[in-house]
Amino acid sequence: MDILIRQALPEDLDDAGRITVEAFVGDGHTSPESSYVELLRDAARRAREAELLVAVDQAEGRVLGCVTYAVGGTEWADIASPREGEIRMLATAAAARGRGVGEALVRTTIARSRALGLDGMAFSTRPQMTAAHRVYERTGFRRTPERDWSPYPGMDLMVYSLAF
Repeated sequence: MDILIRQALPEDLDDAGRITVEAFVGDGHTSPESSYVELLRDAARRAREAELLVAVDQAEGRVLGCVTYAVGGTEWADIASPREGEIRMLATAAAARGRGVGEALVRTTIARSRALGLDGMAFSTRPQMTAAHRVYERTGFRRTPERDWSPYPGMDLMVYSLAF
C-alpha cells in the first residue's frame, strides 16, 4: 500500500475527525462522554489553528490516519518549548493499523520540525498508549520523565522528546 502524507484538504476533515474519535474512544483511552471527544472530532478547527496532516491510501484516496502538528508556544502545543515541534492526537484507522501509517505520520512531523529549523520535538502521551510508544521509540524519541505532567488530577501524561 502506497501512503501519501500531506496537509489535510477540506474533503479529508470528516474522515480525520471520525478516525481520531475512533482511535481515542474506541481504544478506551477517552470516555465517550468526555468533552475532549468534540475536540477530537473537530478536525476543521485543528486544520485552521495548527497543521493537520493526513495519511492517504494513494490507490483509493482514503484517509488512513492523521496527526495534529504545532510549534511550541502556540495554542495547540501543550509541552513543547518554542524551539520544539509537538504532535497531538495521532490516530490511525483501525483497518489500517500495522501498515506503518502512524510511523509515516510521525516521521513527517520530524521532517517538518527540521525544515522549520527547530531544535527537536516533545509531546505528551497517556501511559496506556503502548502501541504508540513503540512507534515513538522506533522513530528515535525517548522518554523524558522529568517533563511528565498532569493537566488535571487523574490525567497523568508521559512526555517523549527528540533532540536534533
